[in-house]
Amino acid sequence: MANSSGEKGEMIEQPLLDASETQKGGFRTLPFILGNVALMNAATNALTPNLILYLMNEYHMDMTTGSNILYIWSATTNIAPVLAAFLADSFVGRFKMIGLGSVVTLVGMFLFWLTSVIPQARPPPCIGSNNICRSAEMFQLFFLCSSLGLVAIGAGAIKSSSLAFGSDQLKREVYQENARAIESYFSWYYAVYALSVLVALTCLVYIQVNMGWALGFGAPVLLMLFSTLLIFLGTPFYVKLKPKSSLITGLIQVIVASYRNRCLRLSSQCEDILYHQKKGSVTVLPSEKLRFLNKACIVQDPQLDLSPDGEATDPWRLCTVDQVEELKALLNVVPIWLTGAIMNINISQPSFPVLQATTMDRHIGSSFEIPAASFGIFAVIAAIIWIVLYDCLVLPIASKMTGKPAHFSTKERMGFGMFLSFLSVLVMAVVEGVRRSIAIKEGYSDDPQSVIPMSAMWLLPQNCLAGFAEALNAIGQNEFYISEFPRSMSSVASALLGVGMGVASLLASFIMSTINELTGGGGQESWVSSNINKGHFDYYYLVLAGLSVVNLLCYIACSRAYGPCKGENREMIEED
Repeated sequence: MANSSGEKGEMIEQPLLDASETQKGGFRTLPFILGNVALMNAATNALTPNLILYLMNEYHMDMTTGSNILYIWSATTNIAPVLAAFLADSFVGRFKMIGLGSVVTLVGMFLFWLTSVIPQARPPPCIGSNNICRSAEMFQLFFLCSSLGLVAIGAGAIKSSSLAFGSDQLKREVYQENARAIESYFSWYYAVYALSVLVALTCLVYIQVNMGWALGFGAPVLLMLFSTLLIFLGTPFYVKLKPKSSLITGLIQVIVASYRNRCLRLSSQCEDILYHQKKGSVTVLPSEKLRFLNKACIVQDPQLDLSPDGEATDPWRLCTVDQVEELKALLNVVPIWLTGAIMNINISQPSFPVLQATTMDRHIGSSFEIPAASFGIFAVIAAIIWIVLYDCLVLPIASKMTGKPAHFSTKERMGFGMFLSFLSVLVMAVVEGVRRSIAIKEGYSDDPQSVIPMSAMWLLPQNCLAGFAEALNAIGQNEFYISEFPRSMSSVASALLGVGMGVASLLASFIMSTINELTGGGGQESWVSSNINKGHFDYYYLVLAGLSVVNLLCYIACSRAYGPCKGENREMIEED
């Protein structure tokens, strides 16, 4: 039995796994991996909420400049995991990528903490009653941006590999009998992620507001130190798969091969063409969509193009049919993905909501005051509530009304999420219009720091709508990509949402900068002024609402052009 087991292990895992690794892995490794992720998420998410206040008060930045730094930082954080995943899969390995990312994040957080404890690392305080403020010097800005950049890159490296690395620990033969092992791990992973965000938006933000920046930014450094130690403490127990060819490399090979074979002519008779097939694949012929990519898998001369074992002698000139279809699947969803990225612009607004809440009465009772940066927690809670209500209330009621099991397609959920996102920015524009009118009426036009007689509870509707919208659209997007892509593209499918959020941050930065330039010329106060009582953020959010309407219409058009999803095709056949 030992010999047959050894032969089986040699046949399946020899290319990726060392013999010394055979007794490693299992559930005992998950506390180290999940602990690393939870502490890292809590530490990094604690920096974001109050960062705009830190930049404006300590670095004397205006609203637009501070927001653009946050947008670029968010974009880097969301796009870095894709590049890190490519390096981890192809060259470095997942464990080394997580370890390296943990160290880089720790260094970045430590450097950022130094900006709060070393006076020379930031501009001097403003002078006199006229608030004469000196801007940050080039070195001070470089030190600040470098520390934030290291945090973004390091956190991206951890996120790129932690979920897959934990899955590697449970993919051994002994765990294949328990089909729920990996499913349970995924559930715990996302539960731990949500819990860490809640801790960041409550406890860590409270420390920043009530105990100062030094302690407030020092606490995340300690969490990141424990996170780094935790991932290395589990080193003796991990299964460490060797790097192998990345899917991203295969997609790039198709682009290069189709370009190099661009002079080939495609025949309408499939019998006249020999296509390169992957061993064991059921995909024999490429589809007719995006036919120009089919040139990448045409075998021109079997003796020259194929090795004796049937593999391509030059994978940058000849690809398999599966590779071509994988790239086509990715290109087909790009229009829908782009509409999702544009919707995320509404979510990528980290600065103004904090400044808005700062000017409103945030007391609950006579003594407790909610930190302005903690109001984002209501969107997280709303998202969790929607997920529970959808499974436990919405679907059962819909099933009773229709008399059959109800199911809303991924495209329907994404569309409804976009509609709720439009409502959230529309409500935000209305609430801000009311808040601004009260501030002016009370004589606070020149004092954006003063608290007006308006309860911050007015911010709950917009936060709840944003949470519902994100839950619907984000879950719908992930499900759509995973169901539409081949199983070999699951890693790409899981990364598309994050890339979309990164693109959304860059687009949000462009929109804010453009509106600032268009409305702030000729001595006029910009709509996105640092003084929110003189600015017109209500108009700014009306612009986002208009963009949301246009984007929703584009989504409907793209959704119809895409046609039915794979599951919808089967349902239509069964109904017929």
